[in-house]
Amino acid sequence: MFKVVETFSGIGSQAKALENIGIEHKILYTADWDINAIIAYDLIHNGKQDLKKYERLSREEIINKLNKYTLSMNGKKPATKRAIQNLKYDVIIRLLASIERTNNLVSITDVKGKQLPNDVDLLTYSFPCQDLSVAGFWHGNKGGIDREAHNRSGMLWEIERILKERVESNLQLPKFLLMENVSAILTNRHKQNFEEWTNYLKEIGYTNHIYTLNASDFGIPQKRVRTYMVSVFTNNNKDKENQVERFFEKNNLEKKEYVKSIISKHRNLEDDILKLNYKNKQYRKEACECQPNDTESRREIYKKNDILYTNNKVNNIIVSTVTTKQDRHPNSGLIDYVSKDSSKSNYRYLTPRECFLLMGFDERDFQRIIDNNFNSRKNEKFFTRDKLYKMAGNSIVVNVLEEIFKQIVYIEEEILTEKQSTTIDILKEQIKLVNSITSKEIKHPIFT
Repeated sequence: MFKVVETFSGIGSQAKALENIGIEHKILYTADWDINAIIAYDLIHNGKQDLKKYERLSREEIINKLNKYTLSMNGKKPATKRAIQNLKYDVIIRLLASIERTNNLVSITDVKGKQLPNDVDLLTYSFPCQDLSVAGFWHGNKGGIDREAHNRSGMLWEIERILKERVESNLQLPKFLLMENVSAILTNRHKQNFEEWTNYLKEIGYTNHIYTLNASDFGIPQKRVRTYMVSVFTNNNKDKENQVERFFEKNNLEKKEYVKSIISKHRNLEDDILKLNYKNKQYRKEACECQPNDTESRREIYKKNDILYTNNKVNNIIVSTVTTKQDRHPNSGLIDYVSKDSSKSNYRYLTPRECFLLMGFDERDFQRIIDNNFNSRKNEKFFTRDKLYKMAGNSIVVNVLEEIFKQIVYIEEEILTEKQSTTIDILKEQIKLVNSITSKEIKHPIFT
């Protein structure tokens, strides 16, 4: 059983990837403070909620339980107690149910090192990118991951705090850490801070390997370049460090030819992503909802962005990066679309459903959110179109994680686990024996 703590968990791309590759696993804890992502995660991974036991609680009792946590209405800043108090009953009951069903520790700032069990195999941390990204820089977010910036991307140092607390208490560290963020984290602006982080990990016994990967190389038709760092707890054992480094060198996910040789499934934009069959009432409804008003600014958007589908054919094989919004320039691309409403533009944006698919989720995952959506205000659903876009844009492409997790599990079984090391030694001896009999050198990918 592979045991995982999923911090900055969002809608759970890590859990989805582990499920897809058939790894027997258990998500011990999640940690996310955004109330929208908390409920969406629970619906995607656990399905319809059974609220019976929570219906026995009074509104005041539910609020008192929620007040133990640092929650956020938008993922940007903490919500006040008054804001939580003002939430509709249908929201708070589902929020509490989601927190408890997903073992959500909520805000990373409240997580204590001693809360994590000793047998964690993997801790993931995809901390916010807003203060690292180029777009964030344009909007004045220049603090990056500076320790004293006190911004969202600075949440990286909360992971350091948690690890330090475990070291100081003589508690076991996770076998693996996995970081994901925008590739800007490697630029000169952030280099010193990032090196400080990687050096600390080395100091406490981790061997780090950094990948910068594009989702389009992993069977998803989206140009999305992100940086990942796998940290393996080798405990300053030089032999294991060398084995880990050699493994990554020989199984390098940054080498396109190598990735081509291991990726068997590819999602096609026309057949697997775009929902162009408007005879389907749900697809047509979603398309109409993503058709902007015909204004001068929207005509400019049409001129400046890729037209993915026109004249009954797909023009682009790969879309631009899925971000947290589509009604803007730049966006991921446009689709020619004419409805009966003459006040609307002659195109539509990608729908939230299509954005979820471009992040590697299945229609079933998205449909679980839609089927369990509920009114948070009069005539307004809790999961609005804008919230769905944001959750997709903030997620991680599942297909990329699948290949990283395959490598992590291999390292855990064949390098870190002592009994498996014996198996490797036996295999080496078998290869030597066969070589001596056949006089032909046989190579194994891990040993070459």
